[in-house]
Amino acid sequence: MADNDESLVIPDGGFWPAPEIPQPNIYPMEWRVETEKLAAIYEKSKAAAWNPAGLPWDGLRGEDFTAEQRLGIMYWFSVLANFDASGPAVFARATIHAFEQHEEDPVRKCFFSITRDEMNHEECCQRTIARLWPGGPLDWEPRTDLERAAHNNIGWLYHNGGRYWNGYTKAVGKYSLAVLFTSFMMGEMAASTLFRGMASATLHPVFAEMFQRIGRDESRHLQICMTILDTQWPGLTDEVKGLITRQLRAGFVFLSMILWEPPGGAGGFWELPPYFLANHRVLMGHARDAGLGVLSYAEQAENWRVAMARVRAIVTRWGIDFPAIPELDIDGVDVADDINPEDIIPVF
Repeated sequence: MADNDESLVIPDGGFWPAPEIPQPNIYPMEWRVETEKLAAIYEKSKAAAWNPAGLPWDGLRGEDFTAEQRLGIMYWFSVLANFDASGPAVFARATIHAFEQHEEDPVRKCFFSITRDEMNHEECCQRTIARLWPGGPLDWEPRTDLERAAHNNIGWLYHNGGRYWNGYTKAVGKYSLAVLFTSFMMGEMAASTLFRGMASATLHPVFAEMFQRIGRDESRHLQICMTILDTQWPGLTDEVKGLITRQLRAGFVFLSMILWEPPGGAGGFWELPPYFLANHRVLMGHARDAGLGVLSYAEQAENWRVAMARVRAIVTRWGIDFPAIPELDIDGVDVADDINPEDIIPVF
């Protein structure tokens, strides 16, 4: 039979309706747009794409540093990787969740763009460590006390990273976008603060360009979070507001490992041996001596304080209490005892 002889079949009783699709599910497909600003940010993200392989890696030579400095740089990027290397998986999971919950199309696409950016940031950690300390972070045999301290500290960091991932995977389906995006916003505010400071302080052109590019990505991520929160925060219940307050405190505790130093016992998240912090400071000192751009303890504290002030100004506009952060002399609601370590969900 020729194609043009085919005809429709109309059943006598009418078409049978397809079975209803159990939810959550990515089907039925739809491309609903409610927030034009998010669609514009996604378009901007495509235009801002960059390739980590294009950074001037030939200028990063191990012989330009002492062994202690190379170890310090490797250690700093290993600490960063505890956060940035989780980024692709974290936002990939969030992207799938956004499809399953049938969020508007720009939300899904912006999550995808963040996933791609985070893969670039992870690659920067990978390439730096591979050039300066082959086998790093952990697949190498330490031979000196300093090397053994670095290797052990990294192992403890990744132990805690694994605990964070377990908590996050449970949180994605448990919390609303208002809570999840507050946590994401906290991480992106921290990241943009960190990389802006380090881009100005580093003495090495590879790291200067790297930190500038990552910082621009993180600023765009923060813009995405703020745009979504503007649609999610109106009408929050007191219960959700209280949960957000606790998550802000949890974010400070979790992110201080890379922004400053892990608060001793605060919130009960970090499981670390008693010698960890002393060795962490020594290794960070070697990274600073290498010209990586690691700020001093006081400079880090001030940067973190400024970032927290920005977050506080944002959340209080919506009637959300800000938590007390005594480590930075910031007053607020005391929620430290209300934080379940397994519920920490901020992402960097």
